[in-house]
Amino acid sequence: MRVGMAASLSTSPYTCSSKSIVFPKCSPNIKLGSNRFTISASTSVLAGGSPLLQAAKHTVDTYVKSGMVIGLGSGQASGMAIQYLGRLLRAGALKDIVGVPMSIASASEAAKAGIPLDQFNDSSQIDFSFDDADIIEEGTLIAVIGHRKPQVEDSIIQEKSILNASNQLAFMIKESQYMGGPEGSIPVLVNSLNWMQTAEEIDDLFLGDAEVWRRPSIGHAGPLGGDFPFVTREGHNVLDVIFTSPISSLAEVAESLDQINGVVDHGVISKFPCTAVIASESGLQIIDNLQRNMA
Repeated sequence: MRVGMAASLSTSPYTCSSKSIVFPKCSPNIKLGSNRFTISASTSVLAGGSPLLQAAKHTVDTYVKSGMVIGLGSGQASGMAIQYLGRLLRAGALKDIVGVPMSIASASEAAKAGIPLDQFNDSSQIDFSFDDADIIEEGTLIAVIGHRKPQVEDSIIQEKSILNASNQLAFMIKESQYMGGPEGSIPVLVNSLNWMQTAEEIDDLFLGDAEVWRRPSIGHAGPLGGDFPFVTREGHNVLDVIFTSPISSLAEVAESLDQINGVVDHGVISKFPCTAVIASESGLQIIDNLQRNMA
Protein backbone atom coordinates (compact mmCIF):
# COMPACT_ATOMS: atom_id res chain seq x y z
CA MET A 1 0.00 0.00 0.00
CA ARG A 2 1.26 3.48 -0.84
CA VAL A 3 -0.06 6.79 0.46
CA GLY A 4 -0.51 8.06 -3.06
CA MET A 5 -3.04 5.36 -3.89
CA ALA A 6 -6.54 6.63 -4.52
CA ALA A 7 -9.21 5.57 -2.06
CA SER A 8 -12.88 5.53 -2.93
CA LEU A 9 -15.47 6.75 -0.44
CA SER A 10 -18.35 5.38 -2.47
CA THR A 11 -18.27 2.04 -0.66
CA SER A 12 -18.40 3.55 2.82
CA PRO A 13 -21.64 2.91 4.75
CA TYR A 14 -21.39 6.44 6.10
CA THR A 15 -21.93 9.83 4.60
CA CYS A 16 -21.56 13.36 5.88
CA SER A 17 -24.13 16.09 6.10
CA SER A 18 -23.38 19.67 6.97
CA LYS A 19 -25.01 22.93 7.85
CA SER A 20 -23.47 26.35 8.09
CA ILE A 21 -24.05 28.62 11.05
CA VAL A 22 -23.41 32.25 10.16
CA PHE A 23 -23.04 34.87 12.86
CA PRO A 24 -24.13 38.25 11.41
CA LYS A 25 -22.18 41.28 12.53
CA CYS A 26 -25.06 43.21 14.05
CA SER A 27 -27.60 40.52 14.86
CA PRO A 28 -27.63 37.74 17.46
CA ASN A 29 -29.87 35.57 15.28
CA ILE A 30 -28.39 32.40 13.81
CA LYS A 31 -29.20 31.45 10.23
CA LEU A 32 -29.17 27.79 9.32
CA GLY A 33 -28.66 26.42 5.84
CA SER A 34 -27.96 22.89 4.70
CA ASN A 35 -25.58 21.47 2.08
CA ARG A 36 -23.44 18.38 1.65
CA PHE A 37 -19.66 17.88 1.48
CA THR A 38 -19.04 21.61 1.06
CA ILE A 39 -17.92 24.49 3.24
CA SER A 40 -20.23 27.43 2.81
CA ALA A 41 -18.73 30.85 2.17
CA SER A 42 -20.15 33.98 3.71
CA THR A 43 -19.31 37.67 3.67
CA SER A 44 -20.60 38.11 7.22
CA VAL A 45 -18.12 38.92 9.97
CA LEU A 46 -18.04 36.67 13.00
CA ALA A 47 -19.04 38.58 16.13
CA GLY A 48 -18.83 37.80 19.82
CA GLY A 49 -15.32 36.40 20.24
CA SER A 50 -12.82 34.35 18.28
CA PRO A 51 -14.04 31.66 15.86
CA LEU A 52 -12.73 28.88 18.12
CA LEU A 53 -14.52 30.42 21.11
CA GLN A 54 -17.76 30.37 19.14
CA ALA A 55 -17.09 26.73 18.24
CA ALA A 56 -16.49 25.92 21.92
CA LYS A 57 -19.67 27.66 23.05
CA HIS A 58 -21.74 26.05 20.30
CA THR A 59 -20.43 22.61 21.21
CA VAL A 60 -21.28 22.97 24.89
CA ASP A 61 -24.65 24.64 24.29
CA THR A 62 -25.72 22.06 21.71
CA TYR A 63 -24.51 18.76 23.08
CA VAL A 64 -23.99 19.05 26.84
CA LYS A 65 -27.04 18.41 29.04
CA SER A 66 -27.45 18.26 32.82
CA GLY A 67 -26.56 14.91 34.36
CA MET A 68 -24.05 13.96 31.67
CA VAL A 69 -20.58 12.46 32.01
CA ILE A 70 -18.39 14.52 29.66
CA GLY A 71 -15.01 13.65 28.19
CA LEU A 72 -12.86 16.79 28.41
CA GLY A 73 -10.40 17.14 25.56
CA SER A 74 -7.07 18.90 25.15
CA GLY A 75 -6.12 21.94 23.12
CA GLN A 76 -7.09 25.56 22.65
CA ALA A 77 -10.75 25.03 21.77
CA SER A 78 -11.20 22.37 24.43
CA GLY A 79 -9.77 24.73 27.05
CA MET A 80 -12.32 27.35 26.03
CA ALA A 81 -15.12 24.79 26.16
CA ILE A 82 -14.06 23.68 29.66
CA GLN A 83 -14.02 27.29 30.90
CA TYR A 84 -17.44 27.96 29.37
CA LEU A 85 -18.85 24.74 30.82
CA GLY A 86 -17.61 25.80 34.24
CA ARG A 87 -19.37 29.17 33.92
CA LEU A 88 -22.65 27.45 33.03
CA LEU A 89 -22.30 25.17 36.06
CA ARG A 90 -21.64 28.11 38.40
CA ALA A 91 -24.62 29.97 36.95
CA GLY A 92 -26.89 26.98 37.47
CA ALA A 93 -27.64 26.58 33.75
CA LEU A 94 -26.25 23.04 33.94
CA LYS A 95 -26.23 20.64 36.89
CA ASP A 96 -24.77 17.29 37.88
CA ILE A 97 -22.02 17.29 35.27
CA VAL A 98 -19.01 15.02 35.75
CA GLY A 99 -15.91 15.54 33.62
CA VAL A 100 -13.41 12.88 32.55
CA PRO A 101 -10.18 14.65 31.56
CA MET A 102 -8.06 13.42 28.67
CA SER A 103 -4.86 15.16 29.78
CA ILE A 104 -3.13 16.88 32.67
CA ALA A 105 -3.95 20.24 31.09
CA SER A 106 -7.67 19.50 30.76
CA ALA A 107 -7.80 18.18 34.33
CA SER A 108 -6.14 21.37 35.60
CA GLU A 109 -8.43 23.60 33.53
CA ALA A 110 -11.51 21.72 34.72
CA ALA A 111 -10.46 21.96 38.37
CA LYS A 112 -10.04 25.72 38.01
CA ALA A 113 -13.47 25.92 36.36
CA GLY A 114 -15.09 24.02 39.22
CA ILE A 115 -16.09 20.95 37.18
CA PRO A 116 -16.34 17.73 39.25
CA LEU A 117 -13.94 15.13 37.87
CA ASP A 118 -13.70 11.37 37.65
CA GLN A 119 -10.92 9.10 36.39
CA PHE A 120 -11.39 7.04 33.26
CA ASN A 121 -11.47 3.27 33.47
CA ASP A 122 -12.54 0.49 31.14
CA SER A 123 -16.08 0.49 32.55
CA SER A 124 -16.57 4.26 32.26
CA GLN A 125 -19.76 5.29 30.47
CA ILE A 126 -19.30 8.66 28.79
CA ASP A 127 -22.28 10.46 27.31
CA PHE A 128 -20.41 13.00 25.21
CA SER A 129 -16.83 14.10 24.58
CA PHE A 130 -15.30 17.13 22.94
CA ASP A 131 -11.72 17.47 21.79
CA ASP A 132 -9.37 19.34 19.49
CA ALA A 133 -8.03 17.54 16.43
CA ASP A 134 -4.89 18.26 14.45
CA ILE A 135 -6.47 17.20 11.14
CA ILE A 136 -9.89 15.94 10.07
CA GLU A 137 -10.20 14.19 6.74
CA GLU A 138 -12.89 15.69 4.53
CA GLY A 139 -15.71 13.28 3.71
CA THR A 140 -14.91 10.69 6.41
CA LEU A 141 -14.35 12.76 9.58
CA ILE A 142 -11.41 10.50 10.44
CA ALA A 143 -9.20 12.59 12.71
CA VAL A 144 -5.55 12.78 13.70
CA ILE A 145 -4.64 13.66 17.27
CA GLY A 146 -1.34 13.81 19.14
CA HIS A 147 0.69 16.29 17.03
CA ARG A 148 1.18 18.53 20.03
CA LYS A 149 3.93 17.47 22.38
CA PRO A 150 2.25 15.96 25.46
CA GLN A 151 3.48 15.91 29.00
CA VAL A 152 4.92 12.58 30.10
CA GLU A 153 1.81 11.96 32.22
CA ASP A 154 -0.48 12.42 29.19
CA SER A 155 -1.49 9.51 27.02
CA ILE A 156 -2.67 9.25 23.43
CA ILE A 157 -3.93 5.79 24.36
CA GLN A 158 -6.14 7.18 27.12
CA GLU A 159 -7.34 10.06 24.94
CA LYS A 160 -8.40 7.63 22.21
CA SER A 161 -9.98 5.30 24.77
CA ILE A 162 -12.14 8.10 26.16
CA LEU A 163 -13.15 9.22 22.67
CA ASN A 164 -14.02 5.66 21.63
CA ALA A 165 -15.99 5.08 24.84
CA SER A 166 -18.15 8.15 24.21
CA ASN A 167 -21.71 7.81 22.97
CA GLN A 168 -21.25 11.03 21.01
CA LEU A 169 -18.18 13.01 20.00
CA ALA A 170 -17.43 16.47 18.63
CA PHE A 171 -14.11 17.77 17.36
CA MET A 172 -13.59 21.54 17.30
CA ILE A 173 -11.18 22.71 14.62
CA LYS A 174 -10.23 25.61 12.37
CA GLU A 175 -11.29 25.60 8.75
CA SER A 176 -7.68 25.02 7.64
CA GLN A 177 -7.61 21.73 9.57
CA TYR A 178 -10.49 20.18 7.58
CA MET A 179 -9.07 18.91 4.33
CA GLY A 180 -9.16 16.31 1.62
CA GLY A 181 -5.79 14.67 1.06
CA PRO A 182 -4.52 15.74 4.49
CA GLU A 183 -0.85 16.49 5.00
CA GLY A 184 1.43 16.57 8.01
CA SER A 185 2.50 13.91 10.50
CA ILE A 186 0.88 11.06 12.38
CA PRO A 187 2.21 10.04 15.81
CA VAL A 188 2.78 6.31 16.23
CA LEU A 189 3.38 4.69 19.63
CA VAL A 190 5.88 1.84 19.50
CA ASN A 191 7.57 -0.54 21.91
CA SER A 192 10.78 1.08 23.08
CA LEU A 193 13.02 -2.01 22.95
CA ASN A 194 12.64 -2.65 19.22
CA TRP A 195 11.69 0.86 18.12
CA MET A 196 14.31 1.05 15.37
CA GLN A 197 13.13 -2.15 13.69
CA THR A 198 9.55 -0.87 13.83
CA ALA A 199 10.64 2.50 12.42
CA GLU A 200 12.38 0.75 9.52
CA GLU A 201 9.23 -1.26 8.74
CA ILE A 202 7.14 1.91 8.74
CA ASP A 203 9.71 3.65 6.56
CA ASP A 204 9.59 0.75 4.08
CA LEU A 205 5.79 0.81 4.10
CA PHE A 206 5.61 4.46 3.11
CA LEU A 207 8.84 4.54 1.11
CA GLY A 208 9.16 7.85 -0.73
CA ASP A 209 5.98 9.24 0.84
CA ALA A 210 7.03 9.79 4.46
CA GLU A 211 9.93 10.21 6.85
CA VAL A 212 10.02 8.55 10.27
CA TRP A 213 11.49 10.46 13.23
CA ARG A 214 11.61 9.43 16.86
CA ARG A 215 10.17 12.21 19.02
CA PRO A 216 12.64 13.79 21.50
CA SER A 217 11.78 14.87 25.03
CA ILE A 218 14.09 17.87 24.77
CA GLY A 219 16.14 19.48 22.04
CA HIS A 220 15.69 19.31 18.30
CA ALA A 221 13.77 16.58 16.54
CA GLY A 222 15.62 14.10 14.37
CA PRO A 223 15.38 10.57 12.99
CA LEU A 224 16.86 9.03 16.16
CA GLY A 225 15.20 11.32 18.71
CA GLY A 226 18.46 12.64 20.09
CA ASP A 227 20.00 11.60 23.39
CA PHE A 228 16.72 12.01 25.25
CA PRO A 229 13.87 10.38 23.32
CA PHE A 230 10.34 11.00 24.54
CA VAL A 231 8.90 8.14 26.59
CA THR A 232 5.19 7.98 27.35
CA ARG A 233 3.85 7.09 30.77
CA GLU A 234 3.22 3.58 29.46
CA GLY A 235 6.89 3.31 28.46
CA HIS A 236 6.51 3.70 24.70
CA ASN A 237 8.46 5.78 22.21
CA VAL A 238 6.64 8.06 19.78
CA LEU A 239 7.51 7.95 16.09
CA ASP A 240 6.32 10.93 14.06
CA VAL A 241 5.53 9.69 10.56
CA ILE A 242 5.96 12.87 8.52
CA PHE A 243 4.20 12.60 5.17
CA THR A 244 5.80 14.45 2.29
CA SER A 245 2.79 14.05 -0.01
CA PRO A 246 -0.97 14.26 0.59
CA ILE A 247 -2.52 11.25 2.30
CA SER A 248 -5.23 9.77 0.12
CA SER A 249 -6.83 7.70 2.89
CA LEU A 250 -6.28 7.95 6.64
CA ALA A 251 -8.23 4.71 7.04
CA GLU A 252 -5.69 2.87 4.84
CA VAL A 253 -2.78 4.39 6.76
CA ALA A 254 -4.29 3.33 10.10
CA GLU A 255 -5.00 -0.19 8.86
CA SER A 256 -1.44 -0.56 7.57
CA LEU A 257 0.09 0.72 10.83
CA ASP A 258 -2.07 -1.68 12.87
CA GLN A 259 -0.51 -4.61 11.04
CA ILE A 260 3.09 -3.72 11.89
CA ASN A 261 4.67 -5.65 14.74
CA GLY A 262 5.78 -3.27 17.48
CA VAL A 263 3.14 -0.61 16.83
CA VAL A 264 1.08 -0.14 19.99
CA ASP A 265 -1.27 2.60 18.80
CA HIS A 266 -1.36 5.75 16.70
CA GLY A 267 -3.05 9.12 16.45
CA VAL A 268 -5.66 8.19 13.83
CA ILE A 269 -9.18 7.86 15.19
CA SER A 270 -12.36 6.91 13.36
CA LYS A 271 -15.55 7.25 15.39
CA PHE A 272 -19.24 7.00 14.56
CA PRO A 273 -21.21 9.06 15.27
CA CYS A 274 -18.88 12.04 15.12
CA THR A 275 -19.37 15.76 14.60
CA ALA A 276 -16.87 18.31 13.33
CA VAL A 277 -17.46 21.89 14.47
CA ILE A 278 -15.42 23.93 12.01
CA ALA A 279 -14.61 27.54 12.88
CA SER A 280 -13.84 30.29 10.41
CA GLU A 281 -14.08 34.07 10.30
CA SER A 282 -17.41 33.78 8.45
CA GLY A 283 -19.09 31.43 10.92
CA LEU A 284 -19.31 27.78 11.93
CA GLN A 285 -19.93 24.73 9.82
CA ILE A 286 -21.29 21.63 11.52
CA ILE A 287 -20.62 18.32 9.79
CA ASP A 288 -21.89 14.95 11.02
CA ASN A 289 -21.15 11.46 9.72
CA LEU A 290 -24.44 9.63 9.48
CA GLN A 291 -25.14 6.01 8.62
CA ARG A 292 -26.85 5.56 5.30
CA ASN A 293 -30.17 3.79 4.98
CA MET A 294 -28.98 0.45 3.61
CA ALA A 295 -32.48 -0.68 2.64
